[in-house]
Amino acid sequence: MVGLLFLLFVVVPLVEIYVFVVVAGAIGVLPAVLALMACSLLGLWLVKREGLGVLRRMQATVNRGEVPADELVDGALIALAGAMCIIPGFVTDALGLLLLLPPVRHLVRNLLVRRWTRRGTLPVSGRFVGATVVDVEYVGDVTPERPQGGSPPIELGPGR
Repeated sequence: MVGLLFLLFVVVPLVEIYVFVVVAGAIGVLPAVLALMACSLLGLWLVKREGLGVLRRMQATVNRGEVPADELVDGALIALAGAMCIIPGFVTDALGLLLLLPPVRHLVRNLLVRRWTRRGTLPVSGRFVGATVVDVEYVGDVTPERPQGGSPPIELGPGR
């Protein structure tokens, strides 16, 4: 986990800065900034378009009485692509735009599903891994007794 955080917060920004400097050196600073803005806007438009398509497919799957598992993973991948397009940088924009292409998204979805099913579990927080499940049954009122000298409970009724 620490390696992933290091990658996200140190390596990715350094790579983005390096690529921006190289591109700005080749085409100029203003055209590089405009290209970044254009990539981000194009990515956000594609996220909206692909996201609406996934919602339509999800609704059709639910209407058929099936579980929309593939559509849910696609929706998560599209949300990830949208986040990558919002982050300023040529590398994250390129990866986000690639993830918006249905064949690439299909490949990534299959890799993720294969990995999750091989382990036998979906990725969950470490807080609940190996937790013990306790089955309980409600047996009655468990409200503690009030002290005798306290104030009576306040009755709340409709319209008061």
